[in-house]
Amino acid sequence: MMRSRSSSILLTALAWVAAITIAFPLLWTLLTSFKPELEAVAFPPRFVRFSWTLENYRDVVTGGDYADALRNSILVAGGSSALVLLLGVPAAWAMAFAPTRHTRGLLLWMLSTKMLPPVGALIPIFLFYRDWSLLDTHLGVILLLAAGNLPIAVWMLYANFKEVPAEILEAARMDGASLLQEVLVVLAPMALPGLASTFFLIFTLAWNESFWSLNVTSTDAAPLTAFIAAFSSPQGLFWAKLSAASMLSIAPVVVIGWLCQRQLVRGLTFGAVK
Repeated sequence: MMRSRSSSILLTALAWVAAITIAFPLLWTLLTSFKPELEAVAFPPRFVRFSWTLENYRDVVTGGDYADALRNSILVAGGSSALVLLLGVPAAWAMAFAPTRHTRGLLLWMLSTKMLPPVGALIPIFLFYRDWSLLDTHLGVILLLAAGNLPIAVWMLYANFKEVPAEILEAARMDGASLLQEVLVVLAPMALPGLASTFFLIFTLAWNESFWSLNVTSTDAAPLTAFIAAFSSPQGLFWAKLSAASMLSIAPVVVIGWLCQRQLVRGLTFGAVK
């Protein structure tokens, strides 16, 4: 009994250490966003006793292109996530309910594409986008993000669809349901947690994508990740304003994640416990 209690205390302590370690960068960024620029780089660092100010947030919102960047992020993240589901649901349905001997190999091949460093495909994609006038366009960014996140979505949807009894779909088919009705009326409601968690995960990945945003956009389609990078200048890094811009950029997905955490956890663990 004593050994079991000691193990429980140790595991709890380790969990707290891990949580604090993970949350500390976010907390430090939050504190820095309320500091004047001089105090943001002071050494030793000041954790609480500093001159609190909202000037950085005011400068970021009023002095930059935050509103345009926020709109661009919503458009490209939402658009690419919707496109991923539009393509991923039929693909996952086919692999889950009409598999062939190549299904497993195809799934592994799709996942292997995520191992390619994005910089390895930068030059051909940049030249293609230049020739087809897709540079600095919402459509260009949406297509790139959708292509990059589609393998993850197919894997997640495939795992969720495999937990739906195929007999239910067969019964719907025998009752005269079309393929579209089978997917939208029967399958979608049963796999709704998985669909929701997949959409939110893909939306978050698209929202946080910086490599392609910095290389294929400049002004018209630049999202928040490119907006944050603008606070790095030849004169140096403006740490306080950079922190404020970072907090304003991650705030929407943090709020959405907090509100949807129950559905997200349910979708990610769907079928894990019988």
